[in-house]
Amino acid sequence: MKRKQISALSATGAIGLLLSLPGAVSAEDYYQKTKGYRVEPEPDPPSYVRNLSKTQFEQFRDVDWLDVGLDFRSRYEYRENDYRPTGSKFKNDPDNIWLLRTRAYIGVHDILDPFRFVVEAQDSRSYNSLYAKTGQDVNEFDLIQGYGELYFDNALGHNRPLSIRAGRQSLELLDRRLIGNNQFRNTTNNFEGYRVRFGKKQNNWDLDTFALQPVDRIMNEFDQPDEDTWIYGAVLSIKQWSEFITIQPYFLGRKVDGDPKNLIVANRKADMDIYAPGLRVYGVIPDTAFDYDTDINKQFGRFGKLDATKPSGEVLQQHDAIAYSLELGYTFDHDWKPRASAYYGYGSGDKRSGDSSNQRFDAFYGFNQPWSRNDYFSWDNIHAPKARLEFSPYKGVQIDTGYNAYWMASDGGGWNRAGLTGVNGKTFLGHEFDIRLRHKLNAYVDWSLSYARFTPGDYTTSQNGVKQSATATGTPFTNEPSNFFYFEVSLNAFGDGKPKYH
Repeated sequence: MKRKQISALSATGAIGLLLSLPGAVSAEDYYQKTKGYRVEPEPDPPSYVRNLSKTQFEQFRDVDWLDVGLDFRSRYEYRENDYRPTGSKFKNDPDNIWLLRTRAYIGVHDILDPFRFVVEAQDSRSYNSLYAKTGQDVNEFDLIQGYGELYFDNALGHNRPLSIRAGRQSLELLDRRLIGNNQFRNTTNNFEGYRVRFGKKQNNWDLDTFALQPVDRIMNEFDQPDEDTWIYGAVLSIKQWSEFITIQPYFLGRKVDGDPKNLIVANRKADMDIYAPGLRVYGVIPDTAFDYDTDINKQFGRFGKLDATKPSGEVLQQHDAIAYSLELGYTFDHDWKPRASAYYGYGSGDKRSGDSSNQRFDAFYGFNQPWSRNDYFSWDNIHAPKARLEFSPYKGVQIDTGYNAYWMASDGGGWNRAGLTGVNGKTFLGHEFDIRLRHKLNAYVDWSLSYARFTPGDYTTSQNGVKQSATATGTPFTNEPSNFFYFEVSLNAFGDGKPKYH
């Protein structure tokens, strides 16, 4: 309770300071998107949603209080020598998967103010895989968002609102590496709880606070919140000078009320109490074509590991981890608008599994596509340099390609997403080449295709056939390169939100 009181007082003081800044009640739009690769948060409402007054239905031109969305996506995936854990015996044959996702959205605002509400449903299915279905791909008809909101338009000054939300909601923050709803994956991260926002993204500052429980995806039943886990925190965005720089100091926390002695072994979980302050800064370098996006996060607290030999059923370790991320880009003066970028990301790894300290960085609920097209890596136990090129040769066509290399930060930490935990002094996991093409065919249809090839490094190849720990969820049964190809088509029933008047 004392910690909550201190946090509330700190937030109140920060708001008071911000309100005293010059221009604090201005109605200008200060928001600038990052140019960083795939780290711009999904807008609110989601990008597939349209205001009904701006759709192809001219009879609804005056219905500007209703947001609607109906989106269908179909993706074919070819995966050969997939290194991700499968939970079942490795099969030498390539996997050919069909993924289908349908989303529908209704949002009511303005007309009932201060009360607003949103309902969003999603149906995710997969077909033809060689492996058992998982919640990564399948979540049959379920509620992604269902919340009520009190929205006070000018509570903090002209055009500076106060928003209070309660219920089930999706959330993307900062550069999506820690909190993201994962638009690429066939299923979606979402949460239940409370979100209070002071200001909005167009203001010269806003403060976003939340206390939420992650929702567990249950493939064929209605999803339920994880009542043992809370994530909470605040993100302050300072955009007074956003033409050049946006500054985002933030704090995240994750608390798990563990149940290490549950009679059902699969339901056992260890205690956790992690605090994660950080700072993200992005923008452009004045009078140049350079842009940047950087983020650093320090974590401390307690981290539990299940251990049936202990009377408590777990071992509590001191959590001490750090991660940082830096991208520097340059946009050339050319009709194709080419942007070249260099990136380096680091996430600490656990040095020794049997000691009293845990150094593996907790990636919370982050979006992994910026790390790897194959979805092989996340922001933990990693050194990841990357070079990338993006360009648009024709209107509506975007191409990007990149080269990534991966080393473990600590050979004692293993490669979690591949189920590899062996220690042999080697740290090079491998390198990956990827290329992607996206095309906006018309106002209603977008399609894309992509290819990625991962070539394993010396650590990965040396682990083939090595017995892993009892906690590992799977092992790669090959040391061959992996190939990943997909073709995707998205259909939006309400077009691109740019009506053509007759």
